[in-house]
Order: sequence, then structure tokens, then C-alpha cells
Amino acid sequence: MNTNAETAPVRVLIMGGYGTFHEIAALHYFKDVLTEIFPSNSFQDLFNQMKDHSADYAISAIENSVAGSILPNYALISDSNLKIVGEIYLRVCQNLVALPGQTLSSLQEVYSHPMAILQCKPFFEQYPHIKLIDSRDTAGCMRDISVGNLKGVGAIGSATAAGKYNLEILHAGIETNKRNYTRFLILTDAQRAEDEKNIPTKASLSFALSHEIGSLAKVLSIFSYLNINLTKIQSLPIIGKEWEYLFYVDVEFSDYAMYRHSLDSVAPFVHGMEVLGEYHRGRVVSES
Repeated sequence: MNTNAETAPVRVLIMGGYGTFHEIAALHYFKDVLTEIFPSNSFQDLFNQMKDHSADYAISAIENSVAGSILPNYALISDSNLKIVGEIYLRVCQNLVALPGQTLSSLQEVYSHPMAILQCKPFFEQYPHIKLIDSRDTAGCMRDISVGNLKGVGAIGSATAAGKYNLEILHAGIETNKRNYTRFLILTDAQRAEDEKNIPTKASLSFALSHEIGSLAKVLSIFSYLNINLTKIQSLPIIGKEWEYLFYVDVEFSDYAMYRHSLDSVAPFVHGMEVLGEYHRGRVVSES
């Protein structure tokens, strides 16, 4: 990213409000750059705002190591004119928070984003009196509790958000798997992506396959033969074409020329090939 602190702040759109894991990931990714963070109400809202050029970059969760892929976001990326220019893996520590003085026994409801709830469900099996309720984002639930002085209500989210909204952590680290990571993608418009392009080591692709026996196997064999490492494959149905699927694939490589050659080699076996982004493999970070 060809930006320095002497220029205007980089405008970054995040899903949800301040204190979300999206903001934490964004601040880690842009740690050497003066940034201005803008919240959005939903993933759809985030992509709509980017279409209106409301920010320079957007950061979007795409998968969690416990809860799996956020499937609708693949379609949002594919349908947008945005390109993936980076990624970051955030170690997610989920905390149960409430107003100061509240206890686990006094809680009746706990709100959070569905993905956060899914990561913590076994913890709440010990407390059947607590009703888990989906909401749009983790930090927004905490803000509502703080502003509304809501007693008997808890939320799940980051320690950063708990501190921001003056809430107390009743139980830290309630996620089921302590190796709980969320992968975030950094997106920008195609022109900015091209201007900042350097030699990448990873790419995200999408393509469809013909209804032929072994078509996917042929594509995967070509990547393997050319020493292209397949790190992710996700299929989604193509709307309006029954039993036909679009494949989203992440690949890693050490030789960019060989990677480009692999795209030419698989071309006869796929249709609608799109390079969603070329970038460097992201680093792993934690909240603190």
C-alpha cells in the first residue's frame, strides 16, 4: 500500500461498529498507516458503500476456523467490482460481558452475531436459563446494553469493545476452540488494486465447470502438477442453473510466472474464470 502518514488518512470501512473484531483486524492490517475507520450496518451495506466510493478500503470476514465460511460474502465479492489486495488472520477471543455488577445467574438473554454465538454454544449449555439471540454485530450489542443500561442482558465479543462501552467481562475466553481464528479480506477498487500491485504469493479465483466427469479433478491435477498449492475450495450453487456450481479457490505459489501459466492451463476446462485478487499471504495477529 503506497501510503504514508503524511498524506490524508486512509478511509477503511468495517462491518459493524467500533470495537468489533473487524475494527481490530483493520487496525492491525493498517498499523503503519494513518487510518479513519467507518462502520457499516451489514455486509451488504459495506459493499454498497464501497460502490459509492465512500472509503478507500473495506475489510470483510470470509471464514472462521470453527464456524466455517461466511457463504454470502463470496457472492458479494464476486458481484462487486472490488479486488482482494490483502488478508489477515485474527485470533478471536470471545468474552461474555454485561453491565458491572451483573452475574451469570442474573443473565436472561445474551446477544451477539450468529457466528460468535456458534463459536461459543457449548459454553452456554451449562446455563440453560440463558437465551441466545442473534444480532447484527458483536460491538453493537455491547453499545445497546451500555446506552440502555440493560440489566439481565449480556453480549459476546471482544475485550476491546467491553472496555469501550464500560462493560464487565463475566467470563473470558468462552469460545469452544482456543485455536479460533477469523480470516479477513481487504478489498479495494480495481484501479487502486492495480496501482498498488506488487509480486503476490497468493490468489483468490472463481470459476464454473462443465458437466463432465472428472472436470474438477482435471483442474486440481493441473494446479498440483504446476506446484500451485490449493489452500481453499468452496462451491456455491449458480442461481438459475440447477445443480451447477461456482467454485471459489485460493491458491498459493512461489513462482508468479508459473501461477499465471496454471491459469492458462486450466482455462480449457473451466468457464467464467475470474481473478478476485492477487496478494500476499496474511499474517496471524491477536487482539492485544
